[in-house]
Amino acid sequence: MARILRSAARLFFLARAVALPLVLAAAPLVPAAPAFALDAGPSVALEPLTIVTGAGSGHPVEHQLAVEVMRTEAEREHGLMDRRYLPPDRGMLFQFDHEQNILMWMKNTYIPLDMIFISPKGAVTHIHENAEPMSEVIIPSEGPALGVLEVNAGYARKIGLKPGDRVRHPMFAR
Repeated sequence: MARILRSAARLFFLARAVALPLVLAAAPLVPAAPAFALDAGPSVALEPLTIVTGAGSGHPVEHQLAVEVMRTEAEREHGLMDRRYLPPDRGMLFQFDHEQNILMWMKNTYIPLDMIFISPKGAVTHIHENAEPMSEVIIPSEGPALGVLEVNAGYARKIGLKPGDRVRHPMFAR
């Protein structure tokens, strides 16, 4: 009896070994959704934003981003909290009602970020690189600003961003 059960078990495993590759081969190839697809944030309109570096050198370079713009207090309070991914060509722009000293933090923010503080005329006034995820340490603008652009950590260094470089977006055209 034990010999019959072993033989039956072998046939079962052999059948599975042959059938599974056939089933998989017949299955349509559908690309898997990226792991971040459900975590990319709400469906909000993206707006174009241009950062111009090296303008003082006579060789300006333009860097294009698509940004979500946070205009209301509730939007600014939530920002990138709870998200786990930000595409490399994206950012989040925080628009304030008037020029002021701005205080930011990384509470409930999983993505390391660079924070770029911007004047009403679109000049970069201060850059805080590599803000620590989940930290409640206050990050000040170190002077009046109208907006803050958040991008993936390392982006400011990668493009050679410096105070005085320019940001072009309609909110700075006032």
